Amino acid sequence: MNSTLLLRRTITKATTSSTNLARRAFATSSSDDDESSLVKTALYDLHKDLGGDMVPFAGYSLPVLYKSENGGVMKEHLWCRSDSKSSLFDVSHMGQIRWFGKDRIKFLERIVVGDINGLSSGSGCLSLVTNVEGGIIDDTVITKYDDYVYMVVNGATKFGDMEHFQKQMDEFGGDVTMEYLEDSMQLLALQGPGAANAVSNILPSGFDLTTMAFMTGSETTLDGIDGCRITRCGYTGEDGFEIAMPAEHAVSIASKLLEDPTVNPTGLGARDSLRLEAGLCLYGHDLNETINPVEGSLAWTMGGPTSRRRAEGGFLGAEKILKPDGKLQKVAKKRVGIMGMKAPAREHTEIYDASGETKIGEVTSGTFSPCLKKPIAMGYVDTELSKVGTEINLKIRGKMQKAEVTKMPFVESRYYRVPE
Repeated sequence: MNSTLLLRRTITKATTSSTNLARRAFATSSSDDDESSLVKTALYDLHKDLGGDMVPFAGYSLPVLYKSENGGVMKEHLWCRSDSKSSLFDVSHMGQIRWFGKDRIKFLERIVVGDINGLSSGSGCLSLVTNVEGGIIDDTVITKYDDYVYMVVNGATKFGDMEHFQKQMDEFGGDVTMEYLEDSMQLLALQGPGAANAVSNILPSGFDLTTMAFMTGSETTLDGIDGCRITRCGYTGEDGFEIAMPAEHAVSIASKLLEDPTVNPTGLGARDSLRLEAGLCLYGHDLNETINPVEGSLAWTMGGPTSRRRAEGGFLGAEKILKPDGKLQKVAKKRVGIMGMKAPAREHTEIYDASGETKIGEVTSGTFSPCLKKPIAMGYVDTELSKVGTEINLKIRGKMQKAEVTKMPFVESRYYRVPE
């Protein structure tokens, strides 16, 4: 058979499969949600007008994909990776929290593993919320400002997170206050090589994006609207921004961005495949309360071997993760990237050693990579078999398929760096 024709058939099959699987995965991820009880973001009607295929997710009704000319998981995914283009995501389900009080930094460094005190004003970091056993309760992006700290947590875990925070505040006893912004503030993510050009259309004149480093944020006006925020961050491996605005202005700001023909509305399905290509975790799948930062290959969120947080600890579960000298505790399993299999390996696919006789782990996320045009996955394997290049087997549909441990990200990240 002609190899080009075979590739086209493979891609077409993968496109249909990824679309159907994405819809099933997200539609069933909140299967207990009654449709009438789902929260609608301020953009719900706009999503419908744009052809959004709405599904339950984290208690909200959100688009998994768009039925439009540039819609569908594959097209939406590739658009986000294309030069001069960007993708617009509604991430208003995520929890936005502001922390106040003179002891806010001290408290936050009790509940997360990162060096919050060391951040300069307007700078942020990805960090992890841990429990007393060192397990990961959630991953979060934290940005420090002069008089408060801004935190974004996952939508599916935000209420449990806040219960945990409140319990810790009660035990802490210092001067710290938590303000949950609820749905009064909506959150959009604009991601892709063209994101800076697109977002500049709604920023004040004189706002210099060339000096805005990745993982920094600023309060600003958007399209003339006060009380907004922009943070240069994202979860696709591309340059991008998360922008927050009052709910009553979300539609006008999103519509303004979508007037730019280089901006494409994008759903949960592509967001998931994009983050997996970038080697990024999805909480509840790749991370949970039984997995610690070392097992999750996220020890870097605590800093390097000589960093203050590694030396001092002080966060919940630190003694389960760190030795007294700041070195990492040994772990039995580690999160790794996986490639080489012929068919996509979905969540819970069993991983075996090279002989195919001994089970060594399990896949936590897997998909067909639209950019690489081949299956990719991540999962946990026994630590002694976690080295890049290690040959393994995956049990897919009852049959063993050869694969190997590979480095992540699968697709090179293109986070913005300020020119020197």
